[in-house]
Amino acid sequence: MGCNILSVEVDQDRWLDALMGLYGEPLTNIAYTYTMDWGKSQEIVQDVFIICYRDFHKRQTILNYKAWIYKITINRAKDYYKTSWVKRVLLIESLIEREPSPTLMENNLIASEKDAKLTESVLNLKEKYRIVILLYYYEELAVGEIASILSCNENTVKTRLKRGREQLKKMLGEEESHG
Repeated sequence: MGCNILSVEVDQDRWLDALMGLYGEPLTNIAYTYTMDWGKSQEIVQDVFIICYRDFHKRQTILNYKAWIYKITINRAKDYYKTSWVKRVLLIESLIEREPSPTLMENNLIASEKDAKLTESVLNLKEKYRIVILLYYYEELAVGEIASILSCNENTVKTRLKRGREQLKKMLGEEESHG
């Protein structure tokens, strides 16, 4: 990208444009793993970029932009579930049977039927395993970066990766034996 985000000379708008270009899509995908709603995920990411814009003055003190902005996104996505309005909506939606519609994220991730099964299985993991699997395999973050983003130690991340992979193998194995 033509703009160094750490540059002293960069103006606030160019700095934000650089962040949005680098992290917009991956952050939306991460937010989606929490909300399972593409529109809400985009709203969360917009909020994240507003926070970034507001914190422009801190840019020189940020050691790892990727970890910093992922952590903000994950926290905003978690905050989404803390509202009582969301809890009511989720309860109502769970009571009403409706056809799941494909989302842009799913369409981007799914290139074949095998990928579709894997993606569906990943999205069906418990949150603590799903987010670690997505950050490690889809976003290609190191264990240390994931630990920093999730505010836990590296051994916890390794354990969640191992258990998440085991659950995926089990889910995919069951589908093959039933399908």
